[in-house]
Amino acid sequence: MEPLLHLETTAGWRAVLAAGGIDPPTGGFVHLSTPAQVAYPAGYLYAGRDDVVLLVLDPERLDGVRFEDGDPPHPQGWQFPHAYARVPASAVLATMPYRPRADGGFDPPGRLPVTVAERAARVDPAIRRRAAGEELPVTGGVAIRSPGFERRWSANHLQVTGPATAAEVDADADRVLGGWGLPYRVAYLYGEHLARTARGLAERGWTVDAEVTMAARPTPGAAPRVEQIDLGGLLPLWTATRRTRYPDIDDAEVRQMLDGHAAEAAVTDVRFLAVREGGEPVAATVLKIDGATASFGPLDTLAASRGRGHGNALVTAALELARQAGCDVVALDALAEDWPRRWYARRGFAVVGRSWAAHRPA
Repeated sequence: MEPLLHLETTAGWRAVLAAGGIDPPTGGFVHLSTPAQVAYPAGYLYAGRDDVVLLVLDPERLDGVRFEDGDPPHPQGWQFPHAYARVPASAVLATMPYRPRADGGFDPPGRLPVTVAERAARVDPAIRRRAAGEELPVTGGVAIRSPGFERRWSANHLQVTGPATAAEVDADADRVLGGWGLPYRVAYLYGEHLARTARGLAERGWTVDAEVTMAARPTPGAAPRVEQIDLGGLLPLWTATRRTRYPDIDDAEVRQMLDGHAAEAAVTDVRFLAVREGGEPVAATVLKIDGATASFGPLDTLAASRGRGHGNALVTAALELARQAGCDVVALDALAEDWPRRWYARRGFAVVGRSWAAHRPA
């Protein structure tokens, strides 16, 4: 069935996640739209606003939906879907940033992520866009910027999902990221159709890492040694593991990583999971619950604590928490040719898509 849509602001969506859903007012209903209709209420309610998100809803997970005249009535007599029962957060397949035109109005959205592969590929990019401070259109996608987080590539980059050549990505990176004064160029390419673009960037001198998007269905499980922890408690662990992986990293860069996760926690439900030994975290991961779709990883374990099953425990706990939250898809990204891909496959994750992470100096 065609998805239904509900308009929210970024802050409004975070409140929906905290409440677990949207309750209709007494005697009233939750306003919904079809994809063909949604530009009309968006222009009426949110003209010119750049913090609007589309909640992509599975109609089979909704109760009490009736098609009725709009408020105000549409000039052509359209009838809109109205939900007279609670809209649960678990009915939200995806949350997509919805940006206005220069004149403040909105265009009908493009293809909406409803399949498992689409939802898994789009969940992290959408969270990063909502957490970013600035966004500009580029060929085939958008560029995002997060002032104060200049050392985090994941907060300042191009997201390319539509058609774009290597030359266009290269030029857009210089024009936009260079215009923002960033000392690097980073682009994430999502989808098999961009394989040629990735090869072209490599030919132009970019370092290009092939990645796979993997997804799993949440399953029941118990991991009693895993606990949810405050973000600040992970600083010693993440500092140690990042310095092992990147010897030149400094304290400011690690701090920006933590602050970046805090910025994401302001726009979605972020859980920090850890295993302790001797009272101190020795293994940890991050779970982001964004409606019915969750994002998981990466896993970090201190070298001295590896081989003790902490990674298995964290995966089990993350899948259980996602299940409790009503998720039916948990996604992660892994390097296409590295061993974690096979490790995750043994734990129920299957490859559902391809992407590329490309970077070069300014």
